[in-house]
Amino acid sequence: MNRIRGQTAIVTGATAGIGEACARALAAMGVRVVLTGRRSDRLEALARELAAAGNGSARGGGDVEPLTAAFDVRDRAAVDDFAARLESGGAAPDILVNNAGLARGLDTVQGGKHDDWDEMIDTNLKGLLNMTRAILPGMVARDSGHVVNLGSIAGRMIYPKGAVYCATKYAVRAITEGANVDLLGTRVRMSSVDPGMVETEFSLVRFRGDDARARTVYEGVDPLTAEDVADAVCYVLNTPSHVNIQQMLVMPTMQRSPYVLDRRPADTAKE
Repeated sequence: MNRIRGQTAIVTGATAGIGEACARALAAMGVRVVLTGRRSDRLEALARELAAAGNGSARGGGDVEPLTAAFDVRDRAAVDDFAARLESGGAAPDILVNNAGLARGLDTVQGGKHDDWDEMIDTNLKGLLNMTRAILPGMVARDSGHVVNLGSIAGRMIYPKGAVYCATKYAVRAITEGANVDLLGTRVRMSSVDPGMVETEFSLVRFRGDDARARTVYEGVDPLTAEDVADAVCYVLNTPSHVNIQQMLVMPTMQRSPYVLDRRPADTAKE
């Protein structure tokens, strides 16, 4: 049963990886997607592709083209302006997928870089708060809506040289749990989907374009794909309105914790 057809969903960080996969999966379910991110060219290309495929339906029927908005979730004024324009334009969101996030560097705390810390905290934590603060009041006023935060296993278990990135994902978990308490008495739901290893641009971004180093992260394993995570997000969103999956941990079969991976020779990993 498709319970979200005809709804409107904002997806942050829709220019690549999990965000793009979520946008595609939601559009395929008849959801009108609002694509946001920093790279306008990618947003427009994805919107054209989804529109050509005829995905997305408005309430009452009829195909509706995806909307795009290029801005940085770290820019609070830009986020607030986006939310105001969306509401005034009659596209009040039913769903918010807080996906935008990144990791920078792999360093000890004593050797870490302030710029890397600022970027992770401002994007993963403050950016999520900016979007949530801008969108959630409207959901509460309508007594309807669902926010899904993309967390990580890093928000449950620390790994070496990842203290600050992990801290941001622990914070996402705390915000999700705390907001659920704050939302008691409303029909608005908040969930987190926390993936283990996923092969996207994540490591390439973390290592600032060092492709060789990024590839070593996934050598000899069969990680999750962005589409796997999007499936989980859609499952959470498609539950009946009286069901709130507050947390979902999704791991590839070859990984059972951040430290326990079944690494095999590259030519047999995906057999």
